Amino acid sequence: MMIKGNAINRRQRGRIPWISGHGLCTGLLLVGVAALAGCGAGKDAVPEQRDYGVFLGAGPEALERMAEYDTVVLDAQYFTPEEILNLQADGHKVYSYLNVGSVEDFRDYYDKYVSLTIGEYEHWEEERWVDVSAEDWQNFLLEELAPEILNKGVDGFFVDNADVYYYRQTEEIYEGLTVILQGLQAADTYVCINGGDTFVMEYLDRGGSLTDIADAVNQESVFGRILWDTGKFGRNDPEEQEFFRDYVERVAAEGGDVYLLEYTEDTGLMKEIRDYCKEHGFRYFITGDLGLNL
Repeated sequence: MMIKGNAINRRQRGRIPWISGHGLCTGLLLVGVAALAGCGAGKDAVPEQRDYGVFLGAGPEALERMAEYDTVVLDAQYFTPEEILNLQADGHKVYSYLNVGSVEDFRDYYDKYVSLTIGEYEHWEEERWVDVSAEDWQNFLLEELAPEILNKGVDGFFVDNADVYYYRQTEEIYEGLTVILQGLQAADTYVCINGGDTFVMEYLDRGGSLTDIADAVNQESVFGRILWDTGKFGRNDPEEQEFFRDYVERVAAEGGDVYLLEYTEDTGLMKEIRDYCKEHGFRYFITGDLGLNL
């Protein structure tokens, strides 16, 4: 179970794993500028901010922990309608993961759509990019999978892998993504695109309105970066930070909500993220666990 997107940088796309064991402090979630004692935040740590939490590596056993956050991102395919309703009844927004640009081999529909795949997904052997221009894939997402998830009562979608347009920048892929995202918006539900900068900026540059395709963007690793060779975390290059700041600020200027998802255990970097988001009115989630477990 994983999120994909801009977990490394524009030149080397990556994504967040649902599968535990890839992070340094597996099971540890850091939010706002908080780092819990298990990862050595020390005396400079401050209380967690709990308005936004991304829990894609966790299942129903973690519902009690999720209930500490105002907005929760999970994979509704692994939760019952009753579990989701219980969160909402306590005042929580619940958004579900929806993978539109690739297909994972642990999904029950993998065998049916693997023939539509167009390439390997770097770093993740269990996943392949999918041809979003294929009508069979579009129909599956818009007529089967998305309605199935919405029927569980979620408040919207956390849409992953619009970066398939970064992987293959053709007019067919662009048009396919447009059909899918506009179709999700037509369902009158909240749509947050994870990453997707190449596609989103192209759509805006062509004169499109953000509200045609999304209500929000969640951007991974604006300030920090994942060091895939070591499984540790570092700081993004200044040019990468500037690129992604420009992107999310453009989304905000277009009227979209902005969320940041960062991987770091560096309290100094956490403070930079907190201060930046406070200045711009963005919501953020900081974690030291690549698996997004509890």
